[in-house]
Amino acid sequence: MATRLQDLQWRLETVGYDLVAAIMRVVPIDGASAFGGALFQWLGPLTSAHRTALRNLRLAFPEWDEAQRQAMARRQWENAGRVLFEFFLMDRIIADPGRVELIGMERLEAIKASGRPTVFVSGHFANWEIMAATKVKAGIEGVLAYRGANNPYIDKRMRESRRRYGVNLFAPKGVEGGREAMAALKGGLSLGILADQKYYEGPLIPFFGHLVRTQHAPVRFAMRFGAHLQPGWVERTKGARFRVFVAEPIELPAEGGSAADVEEGLRAINAFIEDRARARPWEYWWVHRRFPDALYEALAKEGY
Repeated sequence: MATRLQDLQWRLETVGYDLVAAIMRVVPIDGASAFGGALFQWLGPLTSAHRTALRNLRLAFPEWDEAQRQAMARRQWENAGRVLFEFFLMDRIIADPGRVELIGMERLEAIKASGRPTVFVSGHFANWEIMAATKVKAGIEGVLAYRGANNPYIDKRMRESRRRYGVNLFAPKGVEGGREAMAALKGGLSLGILADQKYYEGPLIPFFGHLVRTQHAPVRFAMRFGAHLQPGWVERTKGARFRVFVAEPIELPAEGGSAADVEEGLRAINAFIEDRARARPWEYWWVHRRFPDALYEALAKEGY
């Protein structure tokens, strides 16, 4: 239970959140996005997260020299700032038919026609919120698995913001969220998962040449409920304009599957995320610690 001091801090943070949200409701979309990008391109390198981004880039691209990694770390902050400011604008972005182009609508139509539930998997590419909004706009109802904000008042507002662009069902990560996700799939709904976050359990699966603990839920859920396992990604075309790509589905055993089948599906997911991050590294979210802690500790000892 939160202390009074913690609750006061949360409420003050929420006042700041509400102030930014109110401003974002009235400013031009492209201007707000550009301002967020410029602000974080300046602020980002001053934070401890910048060191994490540099370490991630060193682990992912050992062939790059330090100047390349420094330049990419600064460049990815622009996208990060745009994403954070665009969160307040999502309903306005989605409502503008000229801002989001969907590539692969025929696959979504085939998914709907099949009558089977779908587990959508992606990573933190460009503005990943666009993925969930586009899926809803295409007429596919489902649950979004997400990690809630530590501040419960801001978390509530983030849920409300997502509802404005049609994402009405949520499955917070954890045991309770797992039950919600399974209930949704059992009922024929879809499940959306960003599969590139830090995970402390699960099998060790290759990612950028390193073995990382990988969330097995997307594959296990898909196998258990006979669901499609459907990857996709987002690219930023110019400013607050995007393309959403529906990739080829990942094929899984028709009924059930062994531990080896699960690992094969996870290798496909990690390979997909790695391929997309390599293709457009400036649009990937490099500021979370995806790799094993021992690798970061080793880099720290080397002075990185």
